[in-house]
Amino acid sequence: MARKKRDRREQRPERQESVADRARNELFSAIRQCGVIGAAEDDQVEWMDDTIRFLAERYPELTPEELEQLKTTGIRFCQPVIPHGSQPNSADNLEDANAA
Repeated sequence: MARKKRDRREQRPERQESVADRARNELFSAIRQCGVIGAAEDDQVEWMDDTIRFLAERYPELTPEELEQLKTTGIRFCQPVIPHGSQPNSADNLEDANAA
């Protein structure tokens, strides 16, 4: 007799998304759609302040701590993963050591 494969989604109960999760997802979506990632740092901070105020009105059940966490996470999300050109890499250090 053949065994019936069980779909993994059937095994786990669906978890309800929290308000903080919905607000975070909405923030990330707005960041991607608005082009704030390529903006100057001052413009990013101003945009983030406005967006966090909007999210606070949209989700009044969020605590001040959750809103601050959203802002911090959003600012980090806007930053490049590796700041290009601002720090020497190990190959540069190796060349300097060999030159000496």
